[in-house]
Amino acid sequence: MRQKIENIRNVAIIAHVDHGKTTLVDQMLRQSGIFRSNQVVQERVMDSGDIERERGITILSKNTAVHYGNTKINIIDTPGHADFGGEVERVLKMVDGVVLVVDAFEGPMPQTKFVLRKALELDHPVVVCVNKVDRPEARPQEVVDEVLELFLELEANDKQLDSPFVFASARGGYASEDPEAREGDMKPLFEAILNHIPAPEGDADAPLQALISTIDYSEYVGRIGIGKIENGTIHVNDEVVVLNMHNAETQKKVRITKLYEFDGLQRVEVKEASVGSIVALSGIENIMIGDTICSPLKPEALPFVKISEPTISMTFSVNDSPFAGQEGKYVTSRQIRDRLYKELNTDVSLRVEDTDSMDAMKVSGRGELHLSILIETLRREGYEFQVSKPEVLYHEIDGKKCEPMEAVTIDVPEEFVGNVIEKLGARKGEMTNMAPSKGGYTRLEFSIPARGLIGYRNEFLTDTKGNGILNSIFDGYAPYKGEIPTRSQGSLVAFESGEAITYGLYNAQERGDLFIGAGVKVYEGMIVGRNARADDMDINVCKKKQLTNTRASGSDDALRLTPPIQMSLEQCMEFIGDDELVEVTPVSLRMRKKILDCNQRRKFRIHGKQA
Repeated sequence: MRQKIENIRNVAIIAHVDHGKTTLVDQMLRQSGIFRSNQVVQERVMDSGDIERERGITILSKNTAVHYGNTKINIIDTPGHADFGGEVERVLKMVDGVVLVVDAFEGPMPQTKFVLRKALELDHPVVVCVNKVDRPEARPQEVVDEVLELFLELEANDKQLDSPFVFASARGGYASEDPEAREGDMKPLFEAILNHIPAPEGDADAPLQALISTIDYSEYVGRIGIGKIENGTIHVNDEVVVLNMHNAETQKKVRITKLYEFDGLQRVEVKEASVGSIVALSGIENIMIGDTICSPLKPEALPFVKISEPTISMTFSVNDSPFAGQEGKYVTSRQIRDRLYKELNTDVSLRVEDTDSMDAMKVSGRGELHLSILIETLRREGYEFQVSKPEVLYHEIDGKKCEPMEAVTIDVPEEFVGNVIEKLGARKGEMTNMAPSKGGYTRLEFSIPARGLIGYRNEFLTDTKGNGILNSIFDGYAPYKGEIPTRSQGSLVAFESGEAITYGLYNAQERGDLFIGAGVKVYEGMIVGRNARADDMDINVCKKKQLTNTRASGSDDALRLTPPIQMSLEQCMEFIGDDELVEVTPVSLRMRKKILDCNQRRKFRIHGKQA
């Protein structure tokens, strides 16, 4: 018989990136007594990865649990970036309701709409938390109206429209039903969760069914499946059957060796767990997201949300530059291939395919950020490899070539509006809305092909002098929009191998912007700068001044070099053309031509034109 498990609540925190989800979870942990009074705890304790902490974003969803009174609240902190939407979709299957966090100044943003739509489709109740009410420019009352408009736009039912609103400052550590309050604690938010998020339901006496929604990985025990028990009870040493809805024929019998529940930031080993609990299981080889753990008495798979398809792909290949193998620990195709396939254990939105070449693999993901995080992770682990320019994945729908589209929301000061409209128009963007925003800003909304955004973000920051905010989200497929002009500046390419000399760089900087300084080792075919013109130019940055009786080598000191542009990984990915690669090592990022020899490049170019 199905019954409610009143002493448990399972809730996901969802929001647009940077609206304060992780900081909010921090406060809930602190105020529920998870940490000792004298314990030193870093900020955003849930963002455990180095890259997450550096970039201030959540990449993988995290499980935690707090106790409020006699109730255990399982909380899942989800990513805000559209590129990690696969994480959000899965996690929502584990919970019975959501806390939607919205910035009291920015209001609902594209990702707010995406995550809320997913929650409403699953019929989840919503508690709306308007965060950052202590910002000087906060406008909580207007944001409430905007959230309600979003509910209506997404066709929420009457119960969802009646969602409670809580006003909070996660940084200040207080929440209230009064938007003017500036003190207190998180109690009103805990109460709203208890009162409006339903307790999980299930039959504790029925045969076991638990759906695996997230995979963790440990070097010691291998894959760890995390999911919610929908029916029945699970014990350590139970024999269970693993099934998958999308692959119903394969059944395997396994034994549960270890069982964990969450308590604060810890996984606590338990002997048994019952319906409604979120548990972690280890000891099941090759456990996959979407698997159902069930009793041999009634092996029935639970339905699972289909993960969104990748939209962008890149080629990962073995580094074959003249500097190959000097800086990396893992450099062979087998090591790179094994590591990419291992990534599939935890990242369901990623696709890895072999190519005709033994040394190259095609890797597809949800967006540029998704793939750049993967590249950065591998780089930090000691891998050395090369990547090609990101390309969008086309689909054929009803006999037509279709491409992925992005819905883009841009907030810019009024003086830059014309420039942004002109640039996105050239990239096949269509403006769908334009409205004045707060503080002299204008909000522009566009529908644009995903390939039109590749290489634009850095240009956008330059065009708006760093004052613009650009957010995008996948918006389905549409018929191919035609050719988009590529970058307007060519590359400055090193003509010979050696060490960059001040004299050679001084002459080269008249041609454009340099990416390297004096003393940097270069090789023929390496990209050392950005040409002021549209075509590529071969330059000799290793050129020394000819010494004569009247000119001493020391007079080089008078030559002034402009500081080189430091290119980040994302900037490199956006800059390179179709005939170029990014060489990624744990120490360096270099851009290069696919064909290093300049004579061979010229022949290929001429031959290509003739063909």
